[in-house]
Amino acid sequence: MRNDIQLPWEQERIIRHSQILVKSFQYWTGTSLLDFSGSPIEVAQALFEMPFPVLSHGTESDPIYNYGNRKALEFWEMTWEQFTQMPSRYSAEPMEREERSRLLNKVTTKGYLHDYQGVRISRTGKRYMISEVTVWNLLDEDNEYCGQAATFSQWTRIN
Repeated sequence: MRNDIQLPWEQERIIRHSQILVKSFQYWTGTSLLDFSGSPIEVAQALFEMPFPVLSHGTESDPIYNYGNRKALEFWEMTWEQFTQMPSRYSAEPMEREERSRLLNKVTTKGYLHDYQGVRISRTGKRYMISEVTVWNLLDEDNEYCGQAATFSQWTRIN
């Protein structure tokens, strides 16, 4: 029997955010993030269960992750609660953060970038080279900027 704790994709806020992730990706890239259509909750579940990481952060001065699908949580070795309290800059090692910041600034200007690669680090110190990364700006229901998201399909452990 299931307790009353909702999975992230079952929460109304995350269902709405999933729509923003999918629609913004389509807007900027002209392609679909999901090869799936359905009700908003079905889209939220499909996005959460994708076989590669999808993550996003908000617009705070030191942006905090506000979404990570199951693969992102596994990749960074965190729970939903841990991940959604972490400043996104901590996903990169200190020496990689300046490059990451330049990337995010480019995305802010251009709307999205594809084929980025860089080193990322998990909570327990596992280092990975990620590649084929797409980063895009998020636009809310009023077409206002509300953060950035990323997904990547390739990663290799480097330690």
